[in-house]
Amino acid sequence: MTPPDAPHNRWSDLDRPPLNVTALRRGLLRPDALWTSLEVVESTGSTNTDLAGRARTGAAGEGAVLVAEEQTAGRGRLERTWTAPPRSGLFLSVYLEPGDIPVERWGWVPLLAGVAAATGLAKSAGVDMSLKWPNDLLVSVEGEERKTGGILGEFAGDGIVVGLGINVSLRADELPAPTAGSLALAGAVSTDRETLLRAVLRSLEDWYGRWKAAGGDAAASGLQAAYAAGCATLDRTVRAELPGGKSLVGEAVAIDGDGRLVLSTEGGLQQPVSAGDIVHLRGAAGGLT
Repeated sequence: MTPPDAPHNRWSDLDRPPLNVTALRRGLLRPDALWTSLEVVESTGSTNTDLAGRARTGAAGEGAVLVAEEQTAGRGRLERTWTAPPRSGLFLSVYLEPGDIPVERWGWVPLLAGVAAATGLAKSAGVDMSLKWPNDLLVSVEGEERKTGGILGEFAGDGIVVGLGINVSLRADELPAPTAGSLALAGAVSTDRETLLRAVLRSLEDWYGRWKAAGGDAAASGLQAAYAAGCATLDRTVRAELPGGKSLVGEAVAIDGDGRLVLSTEGGLQQPVSAGDIVHLRGAAGGLT
């Protein structure tokens, strides 16, 4: 393994070959496809920041895909950072313009990306994936739930930029936190990033097409049911850490039509949560995940 302080180059880790952009374009950029452009850069701070900047100036159209071999300042929710060794994962952003879909339904797009990524990765990597509301991808490593990916959506230009960061080949000693995981550590049958990237983008194209065809109706498109079926947060006692420093504890009982997590709290009240950090609570002792 390359020492952490050694300079990285295109071939510094032969177990992590660079992406073949020509092959990816050939497989994904079809005349009738959602994806209209695909760029792979060696390194950038954040693909979301870059693509959102292009969208705001009109330099990115719907279906633009930006992929980085390395992100040095990747962003997650609540301004958390997301970093990983070069070529150890999938770091990408896509730009979508839902057009006539009512803007109040656009909040489903990051959740849609979660369903699409989980579906595509389960098929291509052979790993059981689950979703932690609102935007985490979970795998099982040695019997424990571990976060292996995250999704971030932000409005830009006339649409929305959706970023995905997925740990693919990270080894145990490279994990950024004890709660993190990777597809490799979860026993993936394939860690070929080109195969995985094509699977994720094709799945995203499929789900986005269904959702748009249904006018952004998450129930009619099957998206709401698919998210609920794959959501590890449901049917568990959780703590929602809300904006402003407040928190709420209850059983997660549903994902409503607006994509909110519904908690059943003491006294039988049902409280929808639209934003917040969710902590899964285990048992009476309150172990965390």
